[in-house]
Amino acid sequence: MKVLVTGAAGFIGFHTCKALLDRGDEVIGFDAFTQYYDPQLKERRHAQLENRKGYRGLRGDLLDERALDAAFDALGSGPGTRVCHLAAQAGVRHSILHPEEFMQDNIVGTNRIFELCKVREVEGVVYASSSSVYGDNADAILSEASNTD
Repeated sequence: MKVLVTGAAGFIGFHTCKALLDRGDEVIGFDAFTQYYDPQLKERRHAQLENRKGYRGLRGDLLDERALDAAFDALGSGPGTRVCHLAAQAGVRHSILHPEEFMQDNIVGTNRIFELCKVREVEGVVYASSSSVYGDNADAILSEASNTD
């Protein structure tokens, strides 16, 4: 199987890439290497993945059409292609202070992923949402049943 993983240098993306490579999949990792989390940590994760057979890392932003097209070109189309969309602007507090940034990255960027999956006839998609959908929720422990209003 060939899998495009967005957010590949993040914590969850990195471990997802490792698990996919361990089971023998070919992985295209896509990440913007934003400053929100420690960029050096992301670089170290990326370097570990780059040393793995079957991994190809691409740098780019979900909002950059050329970079995203290049990632989907590397993936190909049809049977055996998958997308694991993990890239997102994270942080509930940050989302309240910078809502436009979050709408662009998490809504517009995600829509672009889904549209490209449709056009390129990608066989399957896995999407993991950001905790930011919970907003200013008063619950101490958030779950999928928590309010998102």
